[in-house]
Amino acid sequence: MERSGRIVKAYTADRTFNAVNFIILLVATLACLAPFIHIFAVSLSSPGAITSGKVSLLPVELNFEAYSKVFSNAAMIRSLGFTIWLTLLTTTLCMLMTIAIGYPLSKKKLKGRKWIMLLVVITMFFSGGIIPEYILIKNLNFLDTIWALVLPGLINPFYLIILVSFFNNIPESLEESAEIDGSSHFRTLLSIMLPLSMPVIATLSLFYAVARWNGFQDTLMYITKPELYPLQLKLYQMIQNNMITDLLQNEGSQITTMVPEGLKAASVIFATVPILIVYPWLQRYFVSGVMLGAVKG
Repeated sequence: MERSGRIVKAYTADRTFNAVNFIILLVATLACLAPFIHIFAVSLSSPGAITSGKVSLLPVELNFEAYSKVFSNAAMIRSLGFTIWLTLLTTTLCMLMTIAIGYPLSKKKLKGRKWIMLLVVITMFFSGGIIPEYILIKNLNFLDTIWALVLPGLINPFYLIILVSFFNNIPESLEESAEIDGSSHFRTLLSIMLPLSMPVIATLSLFYAVARWNGFQDTLMYITKPELYPLQLKLYQMIQNNMITDLLQNEGSQITTMVPEGLKAASVIFATVPILIVYPWLQRYFVSGVMLGAVKG
C-alpha cells in the first residue's frame, strides 16, 4: 500500500508539473503571437474601426482594401522580388564561406588554429566602425550595387564558432575511416561532414536568411537606387516617416499622403509572411539524435 501511495503521489506530481509547464508555455506563446495577430486584424479592418480603436485580436468590418493597394503596387512587388533574390544569394554565399572556414578550423592538426580562432573571436567585440567600412565599400566601387549588401556580412563569427563546435563533436573515427578508404578532405566534407551537419546548417541558414531579410541599415548607407531597395527599407520609410508617395498615389507623383494604419499593417504582414514560410520547410532538420547509429561498436 505504501508503495502504491508513493507511485500515486509521483504520478500526481508529474501531471501537476506538466500542467504548470503547459500553462506557462501557452501564456508565453500567446504573448508572442498577440502583437502579430493584432497587426493582422488591423490589416483586415475598416479605416473607421481602426481609428475608433475597436480592433483588438479580431478584424472589425472586414476590409481587403489595404491588401489590394499593396499587391497592386509595382514598387512593392519589385522590392519583394529583389529581397527574395538578395536573401537567397546572401544565405548561399554566407554558408559556403562559413563552411569553407569552419571545416579547416575544426582540424586539430591545423597549425595556428588557436590564433585564427582568436582573431575570429576578436571581431565579435571590435570592428572598424561605420565610417571606415563605408570608405572601404566606396573604394571597392561597391556603392549602389548588390555586393555592398552581400559581401560585408559574409561570415558571422558567432555562427562560425557554432559550426566549428558542431564539427568538433562529430566522431573522428568517421573521418579516419574515410581517409583509410582514400577519401580526400573535400570528399570527406561533402560525403560525411555535411550530411551529418544538416541540422546546424539548416539552423545557421535560417539565421543568415532572417538577418538579411530584416536588414535595411546597410541599404541606408550604401544604396541610393530605388530598384535596389529591399522590402524592409520601404517598410521602414513608411512607418518611420508616417508618409509615403507611391502606395496611395501613382508612381512618380510628388504628392505626399499620410499612410492609414490599415495600409501600414498590411505592409507589415506582406513583408513578414514570406520569411515565416521558410521555417516549416527547415523544421524537418531540427531534430535530435542525427548521430545515432553513425558509429557502432
